[in-house]
Amino acid sequence: MYQLAVFERLPHLFSATESSLSSNLFNTPPFQSFTVFLLEVSPTPFPDAPVGAHPPITHVINLDLPIADPESQEFGSGGDAVVAGFVLFFPNYSTFLGKPGFYIEDLYVRDCYRRKGFGKMLLSAVAAQAVKMGYGRVEWCVLDWNVNAIKFYEEMGAQVLQEWRICRLTGDALQAYGN
Repeated sequence: MYQLAVFERLPHLFSATESSLSSNLFNTPPFQSFTVFLLEVSPTPFPDAPVGAHPPITHVINLDLPIADPESQEFGSGGDAVVAGFVLFFPNYSTFLGKPGFYIEDLYVRDCYRRKGFGKMLLSAVAAQAVKMGYGRVEWCVLDWNVNAIKFYEEMGAQVLQEWRICRLTGDALQAYGN
């Protein structure tokens, strides 16, 4: 996640810790609050996963060349599997549609894994879950300077809404409401 902050040119605002992430993200059932889909890649097939309420989504992609991952040790997730990216999302509600939806807070694919279809896999998984649950939309923000992401999202069928602006209360401005 720190790599995402660096990519977005905001490392000075990054303060998440392993403890803060685990206490906030992983204590409710999936799709009721915060949900994270991790993108794990491996040069060998994954073993069959146990059947559960939310089985993993698996895809086999054959690449022309192996991916050189200089950080494979730091992002190893067991065996020869490596975390290549993630998407963090949560439910929201549209009063206009009269339906819930998902808001994607972060979608990130590590640099050496980009332009190989992995971002499309993550976004497609969230959209498929929204359709499965009868939700009305999936939405997110994109930085205006990130032309590659804007092009990618438009190619995926998303509309980039130019007339909307993000409003945010944080830091001292937010804390002022605690009095």
